[in-house]
Amino acid sequence: MKNELHKDPFTGTVFVFRAKKTDRLKLLYWDGTGLVMAYKRLEEHSFTWPAVKDGLMTLSHAQFEALFSGLDWRRVRAVAARAPEAVE
Repeated sequence: MKNELHKDPFTGTVFVFRAKKTDRLKLLYWDGTGLVMAYKRLEEHSFTWPAVKDGLMTLSHAQFEALFSGLDWRRVRAVAARAPEAVE
């Protein structure tokens, strides 16, 4: 897998594979003790699939959670964090 996808499967990277029908996907990841494969099929909708560049797609953790939940991951935005002000 490392040679094909140019990513090390033992670093916590989640590999997501979509079926031709966009209502199904498979996940493959290393949990520290072994490879885990998960399969998910949506009953009434399809997954909104991100653009693939050079055979890879990149999502933030929040975007991945939205994708896996069947939500439109493109609507997930990071909240701008500000440093707290000093309290006297």
